[in-house]
Amino acid sequence: MADPEIIPVVDLGPYLADTPGAIERTARELRFALTEIGFYFIVNHGVPLAQIRDVFRQVARFHAQPLEKKLEIKLDKHNVGYLPMKGDTLRTSSVETVTKPNLNEALFVARDLPSDHPDVLADRRFRSANRWPSDLPGFREVIVGYCDTLERLVQKLVRLYARALDLPVEYFDQPFDEPQYKLRMTHYPPQADALDDEFGIAPHTDTSFLTLLAPNEVPGLSIRTQSGKWIDAPAIPDAYVVNGGQLLQRWTNDYFLATPHRAVNRSGGERYALAFFCDGNIDWPVAAVPTCVGPDNPPKYPTSYYTDYMIRYQQRTYNVFGTEHKDAAE
Repeated sequence: MADPEIIPVVDLGPYLADTPGAIERTARELRFALTEIGFYFIVNHGVPLAQIRDVFRQVARFHAQPLEKKLEIKLDKHNVGYLPMKGDTLRTSSVETVTKPNLNEALFVARDLPSDHPDVLADRRFRSANRWPSDLPGFREVIVGYCDTLERLVQKLVRLYARALDLPVEYFDQPFDEPQYKLRMTHYPPQADALDDEFGIAPHTDTSFLTLLAPNEVPGLSIRTQSGKWIDAPAIPDAYVVNGGQLLQRWTNDYFLATPHRAVNRSGGERYALAFFCDGNIDWPVAAVPTCVGPDNPPKYPTSYYTDYMIRYQQRTYNVFGTEHKDAAE
């Protein structure tokens, strides 16, 4: 039997190769992972290792710039741009009272919309143009190419999620035909002597339908299992870490988990991380799927929308906006 205290490894190779029976077999593995532990690794995912390494090089290149250069593209209301060190505090944590800001800095990018896109011209929330560094030739092209690759992977993964929920395989195709996503490119400085309440990123759950965390040779991620035990995620070569978040809980009426996790960089060197947070189309209503509700299991959440949900989350999390933060319930 699979162990709910160990993050399972899911081999996507047979499914991506259209091997007979692979979609159902892989969907069962996902169902176990998402109901018992909330995290899983994927291998044979089709993302070229050379592309992943190139992105890591570009991220280190960006963070090596002087602070004043990075602040030229400081995080804006659309949640794109540069988040300075200690720029966010995870007051939304459900497992720990967090008072100290996170010891990390990050650059966020979203879908690379052109400046003349109607949503950009209308200044529509979370549908802005990205904020790119002005003097890093090649940076934008590498990052956009990587986001395109991961978007295609997500569109294949959600078909497995559909079958894991006993839904038609194409159930999520339309909601994810132009998904909302953010790539967070994070730098964690060393924390060899971190105290118990000091984190690179404090215990939290993601907001996303799913998150893809790139293969990383430098460990630092820990997750909280359903028993309450914290376990360290091993560094498995060429394996992505995948987990669900708060909006996945809403889609599945709490059937799939949003598992708390944290990061502390005790490696003695610099740590970089690439987290790709993905949700459905911005206008698609987020409500429990038919197989997760019934006469004895009514919907636990009202129908919600990405924009409203993320505005509330942003106001409570990011210090850089100088807004008043409240701990009101979602």
